[in-house]
Amino acid sequence: MAEQKFTVIDEAGIHARPASVLVSTANKFQADIFLGHNGKDVNLKSILGVMSLGIGAGETFTIRAEGADADDALVELEKTLKNEGLAE
Repeated sequence: MAEQKFTVIDEAGIHARPASVLVSTANKFQADIFLGHNGKDVNLKSILGVMSLGIGAGETFTIRAEGADADDALVELEKTLKNEGLAE
């Protein structure tokens, strides 16, 4: 299992476009990947789940991956968050 904490730096938070980019990245991997925020975990491969969290600017969230390619998934998701200017 791999897990990492991030803080949203995009002023608009995790809205529809960045959520779809994250979901698309997560779906490249076989690992089970979860996004956690305020005590709630959702499947990061579900756009509706990600959007339901309503993560705003300055808020923190955790990505947790479990499975054979969990470490690779977390590395790629971190790159995506940074390249899109969403989180650090």
